[in-house]
Amino acid sequence: MDRLTGIKRFAGVLIGGALLLLSTGAISETAVTKGSKAAGLDACVAPTAVMRRDHMDYLKHDRDMTVRKGVRDTQYSLSECVECHAEKDDAGAYKPVNAEGQFCSSCHNYVAVSLSCFQCHRKTPESTAGSGTAMKQEGSFSTDSLGLLQSLGNPVSLSRDELVRLHATVKGD
Repeated sequence: MDRLTGIKRFAGVLIGGALLLLSTGAISETAVTKGSKAAGLDACVAPTAVMRRDHMDYLKHDRDMTVRKGVRDTQYSLSECVECHAEKDDAGAYKPVNAEGQFCSSCHNYVAVSLSCFQCHRKTPESTAGSGTAMKQEGSFSTDSLGLLQSLGNPVSLSRDELVRLHATVKGD
């Protein structure tokens, strides 16, 4: 009987150790992507738990403010999210935030939520200094870019039906 007790004790310690190792890996995981601007910051525009829970509501509110009222300088701007959370590759070029394993796609894939923002909007920060500078300066709209929207030369990847539904949603129809 003593031999079985020793084996059970050893198995319990082994399983406990394995669980401890697995849990420390989960706890140490950061909410940001290494190599992004956000990795060097102490905090986001709101605490991490709040952003995880409510970011979609902030973005919807700011979308409505921008589309309906023309207000572009909002606190929870999608362009600011992309500006901070886009990771650079070894060559110094930005990786799309919706690419596999990147900031947006990793969480959205985990919770099985569609990530449709980037069918129209840019997936990487603008190459100009500052974010959205062409949009923020009054009367100086640049035709080279549409702020966070994809550039004019690239076709939008939405079908006609999807665009109709999107505009109906924004209008509240």
